[in-house]
Amino acid sequence: MSPNSLFAVLLRSPWWISFALVGVLSLAAVALLPRDYAWAGALGTFPFFVVGCMAAWRQWRAPSAARVADMHAQLQTWPWRAFADALEAAWRADGHGVERLAAGGAADFVLTKGGQTLLASARRWKAANHGVEPLRELHAAMQVRGAQGGLYLLAQGSLSDNARLFARDHGITVVQGDALAGLLLAAR
Repeated sequence: MSPNSLFAVLLRSPWWISFALVGVLSLAAVALLPRDYAWAGALGTFPFFVVGCMAAWRQWRAPSAARVADMHAQLQTWPWRAFADALEAAWRADGHGVERLAAGGAADFVLTKGGQTLLASARRWKAANHGVEPLRELHAAMQVRGAQGGLYLLAQGSLSDNARLFARDHGITVVQGDALAGLLLAAR
């Protein structure tokens, strides 16, 4: 689904917006269509109802803002071993096969699921600035291993604009902020 499609936008929006849209469109159908066809117009809102249910389910299962803030605070105090163990547990809980790689390489983990292979780089998770070079190294490692994608994880600091563009153009997903906290909280 396109990220800018109406349904994708509604999935990211609060759940009640989809249900309000169902109500407004149903009322418009009843008011504007002949009485014999009003029910068909109201049934046309069913996809919006389904999207509202999906958004409500996702938002109900999502961690609270307080839990996410607590995870951000914990991340600042964790040593590498605790962070790596938490990542491994989160990925295993999501159904990935996880292999840790030797320290010092461009990637720290190999993730496999459904025939897809991802390389994950998390070693520089506490760096203040993240430039293009670690992403280039990760991309080179992805090509050597034949990985379909890469993950670059950072708990603090910022990614330069050039690094963000490089990641987008080379199949590397940057996981930071609330997405990283959500990943780690999902395993708990």
